[in-house]
Amino acid sequence: MGIQERERKMYRPLRRAGLEVIPDAVPDGTMPFVYGYGPEDVSGGFSHRYETPRLVERLNEDWYDLAVSSGLLDRRREFLVQLPKGTHTHRAFLQNLHWGSRAVPMGWTRVRLLERWDIMGRGAESAFLGIRAGHPGFGMMALDSSVYIRCSTGESGIDVLAVRHPGRSENIRQQLEWFASRRDGPERELQERIVNWLAGRASSTAGRSDR
Repeated sequence: MGIQERERKMYRPLRRAGLEVIPDAVPDGTMPFVYGYGPEDVSGGFSHRYETPRLVERLNEDWYDLAVSSGLLDRRREFLVQLPKGTHTHRAFLQNLHWGSRAVPMGWTRVRLLERWDIMGRGAESAFLGIRAGHPGFGMMALDSSVYIRCSTGESGIDVLAVRHPGRSENIRQQLEWFASRRDGPERELQERIVNWLAGRASSTAGRSDR
């Protein structure tokens, strides 16, 4: 997808949801993927059933409280959101996930939260942060990778959780090493980025231990 097409198909719907995309501005060294966290890694979160009154409003309120309290937003209200690459949508990602077909490539995009926003309504309705209003699904991370927030839809409701310092989690590191070692699936680009990130962390850890 070219720049103009991406602007029209992805950036504009996200802007209507209150997220201004900042292209090509993901910080160097950002953790490429968060996977395999355990209960001990979760530092907060909330759940709402689909029949909850004022569902979208409640989801938005609780998401913002979690985003602020966990440190997802920096002083400019900027953070990272995981978006499908190309023309893929969140629905396509879920379909591939459930049916085991070729993986939809994902990557981080830097965004700024505008004064008027609706993540759980218009954001989910945009097809990039969910399936439809009140049925969101996304991954978000602070610019310094200090917190990861995951939102998923289930059979009975929506679950949102926060993982503090995912890059320090032994559970996540082990799962990323396993995922990257496969090297035989359709996710080789992501696997290569994970290998490079793990190598960079190993080098920095070794450097600190030599001091």
